[in-house]
Order: sequence, then C-alpha cells, then structure tokens
Amino acid sequence: MSMSIALTARRFRVARVISHWREDYSGATALEFAIVGMPFLMFLYGIIGVGLYFTTSFTLENGLEQASRLIRTGQAQKASMTDVQFKNKVCSYIPGFVDCQNKLIVNVRSFAEADMTPTVGRAECLNNGSLTNLTTYSPGAANQVVLVTLCFEWEFANKIPFIRLGEMNNGSRLIQAAAVFRTEPYPE
Repeated sequence: MSMSIALTARRFRVARVISHWREDYSGATALEFAIVGMPFLMFLYGIIGVGLYFTTSFTLENGLEQASRLIRTGQAQKASMTDVQFKNKVCSYIPGFVDCQNKLIVNVRSFAEADMTPTVGRAECLNNGSLTNLTTYSPGAANQVVLVTLCFEWEFANKIPFIRLGEMNNGSRLIQAAAVFRTEPYPE
C-alpha cells in the first residue's frame, strides 16, 4: 500500500507543477521573441543588403552615363583623353563610398558600322575568379558604336550576415554597368 500512496503523491506533485506552468505566462514574451526574432533579423539584413547592392549599382550606372557623354559628344576624343583620365572622370561622378581607384575597371571599345556586335560579358572583368587589371580604351571616332563597361568588385557582399551574395574568390560580387551608343557626328 505504501507504494501506491507514494505513486499517488508523486503524480499529485507532477500535476501541481504542470498546472502551475500552465498558469505562469511571465516568459511568454521572451519565448515568442526568440521564435520570431531570428527570422525577422535575417529578413531585415536581407533588405539592407539588397538595398545597398542596388544603391551601388545605381551610382555606378549614373557615373557611367555622365562620363560616357564625353565620348558620345567627342569631347574625350578631341582632348586626347587617356584611359586613366577617363577613369578619373568616371570616378568624379561616383560617390566616395565606392572604392573607385582600386576596385573599378573601365573598358571602352568602339566598333565599325559593319562590325556592330558589342557584347558585355563577365569574362572581360574576371580572371580566375578575381578582378582583372586589363583594360581596353578605344573611344573611336565620329559616327561609331561605342561600348563602355564598368566592372566593380563589391566587397560588402561577403560582410552581410546570413546572405552569400559573393561570386568571386574572395567572396565579393561583381557589379557591371554598360552603355552602348553611337557617337555624334562631331567635327574632327
């Protein structure tokens, strides 16, 4: 009999503890935050990361568009602008948070009328998963088709937690911007 009394007493204590836990809501908010907090922070970091990517991409496209106007109107050709001078001009239109001197490559290629097959590919910017240091600068003459390409190594891609945006060897992401246009018929 003493065994059944001990079992009954033990069941009573367990039932009392469980009923006490059912009535105690003091840690519910902390538990709910622990469940919802991590996905919320991951979503928030994702929004910030994508926003920074598009901001950087937009600033590169804007700088490219403004600097390309020099080639389109013939000002770069008349001034005998070099590739370094043109890159510095592109960098002057891009905000300071972009490491223009070390992480940006500018390629300018011109095409004759019959050879109008400008293509933009990642191969001209990458060499075995790293940013290449080879550039092309051929702004062409009047009435030619010109392709201006910017290749930027966005290092911030490997610093965003929970998201792997990088595709290069060091975890960075390649951002490209391109403009194709026909130069104006400027007098030479």
